[in-house]
Amino acid sequence: MIQTEQLRKHYRMGEELVRALDGVDLRIEDGESVAVLGPSGSGKSTLLHLLGGLDTPTAGRIVVDGEELALLGRRQLARYRNEKVGFVFQSFYLQPHLTALENVELPLKLRGLARRERRALAAARLEEVGLGDRMHHRPGELSGGQRQRVSIARALAGEPRFLLADEPTGNLDSRTGAAILELFMRLHRERGLTVITVTHDAAVAARHARRIELLDGRVVRDSPQ
Repeated sequence: MIQTEQLRKHYRMGEELVRALDGVDLRIEDGESVAVLGPSGSGKSTLLHLLGGLDTPTAGRIVVDGEELALLGRRQLARYRNEKVGFVFQSFYLQPHLTALENVELPLKLRGLARRERRALAAARLEEVGLGDRMHHRPGELSGGQRQRVSIARALAGEPRFLLADEPTGNLDSRTGAAILELFMRLHRERGLTVITVTHDAAVAARHARRIELLDGRVVRDSPQ
């Protein structure tokens, strides 16, 4: 379970104080499928980065399974990101000199798994996302949709509980984006993952069971669909 209490993230841009998040209270139960919707600058990506432990709040609390993220040490926070959270980004962030298999292995390598074990797990995740026949290709040899499938396989490699996606279909055409979204929903159903997807696309949001709308760093709507 993820809970935020009066979550704030402020920063200065020149003379201006930007309130990226300005008092967000949320409770997301295990196994939920949540879309965070809002225009550019509404604070949705900031929220995702805070929930994933990629950034720290200015004020307020983030509590995951009873642990407050702000109280975790550097190593504990790195373990949280590596073991509990899977990240999927719009720009894929794959290493261009590595094969698909080697890219998926990376978080397992950081966890200290032996080469044979992590290679077997990475191969299984690529099979799961439909890329068993592309695992030895590098990102430059793959289509946009295939690269995104590699990034999803990488996110799943460590058996996370939370899948956090930031505009995962933003760089894809509509047909490929629909296929990636269907993959997300299948993984949610089959694995019981908590899925939190940031998007500006109402059609993407509509595929999730819950819709949270942000505007100017505040929640303006939170409802089931």
